[in-house]
Amino acid sequence: MERDERDEDVIDWLLHADPAIRWQVQRDLLDSPPDLVAAERALATREGLAARILELQDERGYWGGFTYGPQRERDSVMWTLHVLLRFGVDPQAPEVRTAIERVREGVRWPEEDGGRPFFAGEIEECVNGGVLAYAAYFGVLDEASDRLVDRLLGQRLSDGGWNCDPVEESVRSSFDSTLCVLEGLRAYQRKTGTADASIADAVRTGEEYLLERGLFRRRSTGELANPQYATFAFPMYWFYDVLRALEHFRLNGGAPDARLAPALELLLAQRLPDGRWPAGPQRPTLRGYVVEAPEGQPSRWNTLRALRVLRWAEPAALTRR
Repeated sequence: MERDERDEDVIDWLLHADPAIRWQVQRDLLDSPPDLVAAERALATREGLAARILELQDERGYWGGFTYGPQRERDSVMWTLHVLLRFGVDPQAPEVRTAIERVREGVRWPEEDGGRPFFAGEIEECVNGGVLAYAAYFGVLDEASDRLVDRLLGQRLSDGGWNCDPVEESVRSSFDSTLCVLEGLRAYQRKTGTADASIADAVRTGEEYLLERGLFRRRSTGELANPQYATFAFPMYWFYDVLRALEHFRLNGGAPDARLAPALELLLAQRLPDGRWPAGPQRPTLRGYVVEAPEGQPSRWNTLRALRVLRWAEPAALTRR
């Protein structure tokens, strides 16, 4: 991406932030030397938000007392791991290894959700996509993960994606469920290096489902499928939005698909005059970690994520704001 005259000030602002943000700026925006990036990343598990979150885990392996959070408690195991993954904590850091081993040994899903160990997953597609992504990221893939992959492959719908709603309620895929599953399957592919054709085909059809809709439009009418998709929240939890989807395609590598252009335009249109991006609405929650600015205020997380997407996409033909 051609450097915007505002970028220097914005990057300096990002570097005056939590180490979980700083190390990703060094890696993704500044191409800093690996030893500098590693040193900055190591701070995330010793100070700042990630360190404090890790300290909140109990000896059984739980955060917040729940595996998932039945009343939208977002400090549960499921959503704490979501936050730690997005923070990019080093999976090999001793503090992280201890936390993940506690989860692996002690946390189980409630009986109504299968009663299995946490990393074996439960019932819903969007949840299991997240669990698979965590298992890959934190290095605990095993035979249960393989079974989880098989389950997700068997739940794919005829239009190529996934939907957590039962088939009695909907036979069409949803943006939200499809992206959650894709994140898990792609993480599994990257970690294992598998060339399994059935996984590759499922990833292909799922990503085509999103690309055919420009990441946010109804295929039938071209209209915005859900106003939520045009607002960028952090943490995302299971909710879909355009920035999250763009980050998924960025992680895949390679040149961006031309069909991402409308989504990139939408992303650029939300850039503030000072070069930053605003915080979106916070998703419904009873308890959660405060890691984001209030809605409408400049967001370091959204700004970091947007800038690295644009750096990958190099949208030279797009109108700059």
